Amino acid sequence: MRVLGIDPGFGRMGYGIIEEHRGGLRVLDYGCFETKPTERAGGRLRAIRDALAGLLASWKPTLAATESLFFSKNVKTALQVGEARGVILLTVAECALPLIELSPQEVKLAVTGYGNAEKSQVQRMVQRILGLPKPPKPDDAADGLALAIAAAQMRKFLRRL
Repeated sequence: MRVLGIDPGFGRMGYGIIEEHRGGLRVLDYGCFETKPTERAGGRLRAIRDALAGLLASWKPTLAATESLFFSKNVKTALQVGEARGVILLTVAECALPLIELSPQEVKLAVTGYGNAEKSQVQRMVQRILGLPKPPKPDDAADGLALAIAAAQMRKFLRRL
């Protein structure tokens, strides 16, 4: 199983790609795609789609995961992230790829065992689970890896039922 975790964002989209390996998980790739703040919204959304489509074509994951809709005090930010999520959902659907949507609390619980864990705790557990020499950076990429880990664990659990 190969899993793509996508941390939705309008200015920066984090991602992490992992696969099952020898009874555990290993990282294949992670990073971020940034859109230009000077570009119009449509161009930024197209850039997100193109970057995501490139990842899907290159790595051919069998499962994708992203954060479910969240609420923010900053309405503009929430709307932009919602637009980015729409592009993510559509791009993944066009590949007929199963998608799991997880809340931040579900991801934290799956990765650390505590749904209200601090970001640094999540990053250290991602490092440990994937055997990385140091916590992954930037934060958005670490979130993408955490989403992928949580989805892989969920899928593994559901297969046992």
